[in-house]
Amino acid sequence: MTGQTVNGYAESAKDSEGSDDFQEVQIPVPWGHITGKWWGSRDVQPILAIHGWQDNSGTFDKLAPILREKGLSLYCIDLPGHGFSSHLPPGQSYYVFWDGVHILRRIVNHFGWNDINIIGHSLGGAIAFLYAAVYPDCVKKYVSIDIASPSIRNIKKMCDILGPSVDKFLSYETKPVEHMPCYEYGEMLDLVCDAYKGSVTREGCEVLLKRGMKPATHKKGYLFTRDPRLKTAALGFMTIDQVMELASRITCEVLNIRASSGLKHDNPHHYDMVLDTIEKQAKKMERHVIDGTHHLHLNDAESIAPYVYSFLAS
Repeated sequence: MTGQTVNGYAESAKDSEGSDDFQEVQIPVPWGHITGKWWGSRDVQPILAIHGWQDNSGTFDKLAPILREKGLSLYCIDLPGHGFSSHLPPGQSYYVFWDGVHILRRIVNHFGWNDINIIGHSLGGAIAFLYAAVYPDCVKKYVSIDIASPSIRNIKKMCDILGPSVDKFLSYETKPVEHMPCYEYGEMLDLVCDAYKGSVTREGCEVLLKRGMKPATHKKGYLFTRDPRLKTAALGFMTIDQVMELASRITCEVLNIRASSGLKHDNPHHYDMVLDTIEKQAKKMERHVIDGTHHLHLNDAESIAPYVYSFLAS
């Protein structure tokens, strides 16, 4: 299998161990395409895997080969504005949680799938939550990694940042690509490692950069592939009342894996409140707390792989 060039950056069809058992798979959308890495057999309906905010499908590069070797197939997508997927059109804001619902629906409709299984990390886990709540008859199982639901922000903070978020979004529209920051590889890697504040190992940052950067065309060096407008996604946050109502509509089987040193929340008690509400009507609710940071699935996939496989294969 040979690598393909996506968005101007050559991605080899090899995982970090040198195996060549994934394919780049694109589907069309009205503003361009959604792309992702399909691990394992193309003859079976895969598990849909969704990454976190400003990450990309490479976040599953350590976990996917383990699950593939056990006979599972995964389609790990790049969300719009991330990795090698198209950015949203000019003028269009990102509502990152809700965007994921119509993206998943487009993918499911494109392939004609039903009774889907989902693995989601962070934002991806929140999207799995929403999709299972909005389409409860269409999801068989989902795994959420270090998140229980869409982020529930302090209501005062959420309202305070709305105006600045809109202005920041508008400011990004005035910046042509020639004005976007351009870096040498080592400099970019250092920036990414610093930005994750210890959540991702340096090796994990290198994995994410395989789809997180592309060669600049206007000068020597690399640009980030992600859309800078993703930083202005404050309009997509939800209240606790909205989240709890949605949680009450989830009926599929759910596995939640929480990192011991994971994501910090404005209201930490909301995490278990949401899971308790899901558990009341879900066919199954399984919970585990595992040592690690927010990106434990990338840093140490072996720590969660047995739980994920057992849940999905049962």
